[in-house]
Amino acid sequence: MLDIKFIRENKDIVQAGAKKKHTDIDIEKLVTLDDERLKELKEVEDLRAEVNRVSNDISRNQDSALKIQLIEEMRIVKEDIKVKEGKLKEIITEWQVLMLQVPNVPDMSVPEGSGEDENKELRTWGEKPVFSFEPKDHIEIMTKLDMADFERGVKAHGFRGYFLKNDGALLSWAIWNYAQEFFLKKNFSPFIPPVILNKEHFFGTGHLPGGAEDIFQTQDGQYLAGTAEVPMMAYHASEILSEKDLPKRYLAFSPCFRREAGAHSKDVKGLIRVHEFYKLEQLVLCKASHEESVKFHEELNRNTEEFIESLGIPYRQVVICTGDLKGAHVKSYDTELWVPKEGKYREIASASYYHDFQTRRFGIRYRDQEGKIHYAHSLNATAIPTPRILVSLIENYQQADGSIKIPEVLRKYLGGKEFIK
Repeated sequence: MLDIKFIRENKDIVQAGAKKKHTDIDIEKLVTLDDERLKELKEVEDLRAEVNRVSNDISRNQDSALKIQLIEEMRIVKEDIKVKEGKLKEIITEWQVLMLQVPNVPDMSVPEGSGEDENKELRTWGEKPVFSFEPKDHIEIMTKLDMADFERGVKAHGFRGYFLKNDGALLSWAIWNYAQEFFLKKNFSPFIPPVILNKEHFFGTGHLPGGAEDIFQTQDGQYLAGTAEVPMMAYHASEILSEKDLPKRYLAFSPCFRREAGAHSKDVKGLIRVHEFYKLEQLVLCKASHEESVKFHEELNRNTEEFIESLGIPYRQVVICTGDLKGAHVKSYDTELWVPKEGKYREIASASYYHDFQTRRFGIRYRDQEGKIHYAHSLNATAIPTPRILVSLIENYQQADGSIKIPEVLRKYLGGKEFIK
């Protein structure tokens, strides 16, 4: 969340940022409520101080009659405190709800737009394959090569279910192993985090309250993460780090779960939009510096680009416009891979930075060399998700005889094999 002091001192900027993100929030109402919160808080604190002062007087006073009188006065004051605390609690609850609705302010470089269709293409990479035959989609190719079983996946899981098998499973393992080797050369610490997490951590990352319908829940009131970003931010919750230990650079591998609520008419077949998948996620905690955030944002994004380029898959890079930018984000890039059968690019990864929006919610701070405490900045970026990467990889590398040419960088993880036949 944003600092209430920043909101109060920059009301116009925050209100304009919310408007750009098409978020309906009344900043003046929040500031008025904050005035009321501060007023009630001061009154409660003053009354508590008075109770403490008189309690000391009572303990020192030897006059029994006066003691009785003071005790009775304090009983009345304590009742008054109880009433005011109840009112203060109601105000704080309403204040917290409004604070959670205030979106982060988008960077000035973020293009304005009303939605996904107005995201701005930055660049493209790679040559789209030209086939001498009618290209097939990944579902047909994988089914014929016995790499996947979608019918039994639906039988076992239901809607959007799948089994990866034989070379389908081996190809996924090859991508995981190659990604581990590739990204760990970028100076990350490897993690396998828990993904069944307490609810408050989803508020911390900004996935709640807005994205509740897309998150699986357990009968115990916990939630299943759709990205390792959530547990990796929770890792340092309520901690004060040392500036000399920054930046923290983590590469986390985890299963991920998303309900894909509201997407029942989209991508209903194959591996594009599934309920459960695996992902390697890059995450950085750095000093409270806009320049540092921008630097690491570009670096994390470039890491993913380099990985895709090493696989030889054509892609394009887009910057997310204000109307499509999530509430917690300052700026975000999407990387989209070419899908030949559909003749379009499909999202495979995103890279985002948040300034201290997330770390305030998590209480992640650091002490600088002068002993001052600051909230850290946070960033994250997809390294690579499976099985979605298989869609573009398989369709771009399909051959006329129905086989799949294996990208050279993956072959050593598949016993040197050049084709899946």
